[in-house]
Order: sequence, then structure tokens, then C-alpha cells
Amino acid sequence: MLMCSVVLPLVAALGLVLGGPAAGHADAATVCAGRPAKTVPFKTGELRVYKSRSYACAVAVAKKPGQRRPMSVTIQARGGGPVVDSGKYTKQAGPVTVHALNRCVRASASISGKSGSTGWILC
Repeated sequence: MLMCSVVLPLVAALGLVLGGPAAGHADAATVCAGRPAKTVPFKTGELRVYKSRSYACAVAVAKKPGQRRPMSVTIQARGGGPVVDSGKYTKQAGPVTVHALNRCVRASASISGKSGSTGWILC
């Protein structure tokens, strides 16, 4: 009896720490740190860009999650190289992050051949 009263609460607490029932169901808005800076909708999804104090982050989110299909997201800080995530995904590509303290960034996304981009922003 004593063992059950000690072990069960510890197992329950461990389950909450490692991820309870909602683990793995993160919304795309929570994968990037910072505040939403720009959203670019296009036919098959949208490009979402977030900005924190020192970093910019981008994610491509499919309008209709489901089948695996080609997706990519790219972000680049002015003066730096692009950071890319591409592959066949069901819901989203990214997040991709760059150091963007006092720097403009540009981002683009593609899902199933349709795309959207920002141009230089956050300047």
C-alpha cells in the first residue's frame, strides 16, 4: 500500500514532465519563439515568420494536412546564408531560425509547387 502511494504519484509526475496526453500536438504557432511578424498565405498553405529580440524564425504550414508532399521553408538574414528545411512532410516544414539582431530577413515557402515569399522585412 505504501509503495502504491509513493510510486503512482511519481509515475504520474514523470508522465507530465515527459509529455502528457497532448505531447506531440503542438500548434505551428508555438514552434517558433517570438511574436508573429508576417504571414504570407498562398494556395496550398502559408508562410509564417516570427521575430524575437535576436532571432527570426519561419515555418511553412499546409492548408490541408494529410498526405506526404514536397514542402520547403527558407529564411535568410541579410549578409548571411540561407537556412533551409525541405522534404516530404504531412503538415509543415520548419522551423528554421537565423540570428537577426539589427538585420533584415527574407523568407520563402513552397508546398506542392505553390509558393509565397516575404521580400526583405524586419529592417
